[in-house]
Amino acid sequence: MTTQIPNLRLGSAPDSWGVWFPEDDRQPPYARFLDELAEAGYEWLELGPYGYLPTDPEVLRDELASRGLKVSGGTVFGNLHDPGRFAETRALVGEVAALTASQGAEHVVLIPPLFRDEKTGEVDDVVEWDADQWATVHATANRLGREMHEEHGVRLALHPHADCQIMTQPQIETFLDGTDPEHVSLCLDTGHVAYGGGDNLDLIRRYGPRIGYVHIKQMDPEILRQVRDEGLGFGEAVKRGVCVEPPAGVPNPADIVAELATLDAELFVIVEQDLYPCEPDVPLPVAVRTRRYLGGCGLGAGRRTEA
Repeated sequence: MTTQIPNLRLGSAPDSWGVWFPEDDRQPPYARFLDELAEAGYEWLELGPYGYLPTDPEVLRDELASRGLKVSGGTVFGNLHDPGRFAETRALVGEVAALTASQGAEHVVLIPPLFRDEKTGEVDDVVEWDADQWATVHATANRLGREMHEEHGVRLALHPHADCQIMTQPQIETFLDGTDPEHVSLCLDTGHVAYGGGDNLDLIRRYGPRIGYVHIKQMDPEILRQVRDEGLGFGEAVKRGVCVEPPAGVPNPADIVAELATLDAELFVIVEQDLYPCEPDVPLPVAVRTRRYLGGCGLGAGRRTEA
């Protein structure tokens, strides 16, 4: 039997069931997602897009408890570079933070809005931030992180993402170098780092103390080549199958797990395999195989009981 790494907890997310939006007729109903998540052997879950799962804390708590599930963190898209949208962003992040905290979780994953429409692939925002925008991003992230911690006891984790202005490794490092480690951490999404041409192992080694949360996923190198050669948007790349289950793709998940094990931190490692849209029967067997594979790497295959 593989020895489990004590500082890493394995979980999954609605994303691995093809869920990108609060409502969409191509997504499974939330009850089926929760049923299959538990059936696949996971205990921890990320909340996914706000409104997909119940937003009433008591209803959500009952739904999860009936299946033996617990929340690792919440997820929210939030604009950091436009001062005119701060109030909107703060209100939405606050809603997600409150729901997350109500379930006993301490992490809110913040994703900057994509500069491409997720369904059409059309560019609808600036692709690169200038110096003034970066200054705004740093100040806004620091303020949000501080206020969310003071009000809800959660820690903000910035999630680099394909087709957003924090995607490449230099952009990730610029963000980290300009933000407050006390209130802002990094959600290391291994697939999106690879998508942006970054080096996950290098980030773990040099920025390990800033990593507060992890999404583990792999990308198909051939489709990444198509992304570069054809200028594809992330939505089209996902339709072509850019996200693959382990051990296929890059980075090598076993290498990631081994490097994370060296960090002096308790970390949730959440499986994300972007599948939107997919047939209803696709996610469950993928989730089972993925859990078994990662368990063989020492990543929390056993169901844990600690909160």
